[in-house]
Amino acid sequence: MPYGLENAMFQWEEGERRVAESDAGRRPRLEHAVRAVLDELRRRLGGEFGVDELTELYGRDTEWASDVARAEVPGTEASWIVDAAFWRYAREAYDFAGGRLHRSLDRG
Repeated sequence: MPYGLENAMFQWEEGERRVAESDAGRRPRLEHAVRAVLDELRRRLGGEFGVDELTELYGRDTEWASDVARAEVPGTEASWIVDAAFWRYAREAYDFAGGRLHRSLDRG
């Protein structure tokens, strides 16, 4: 069963919030880890993608993303970093419109 888009977006936004609200002394390291996961997302999905593709990738397996996050910031809660990276990358999707899926642009 495909991973639910609404559930994924809720988790992604929550990860973004937790990174943004983290201790100011830790935040630069967390942001660095988020960028590392974003770079890997770009490598895996490429330039043009839809939110559904990103959600499918998230639902299949994010252990690779957690590994990237933990390599950057050992001992941290990798899921926040991963979710924040997916949220930021979702905003680059062709069918993303201000936090909502823009169905008129859905190419699938």
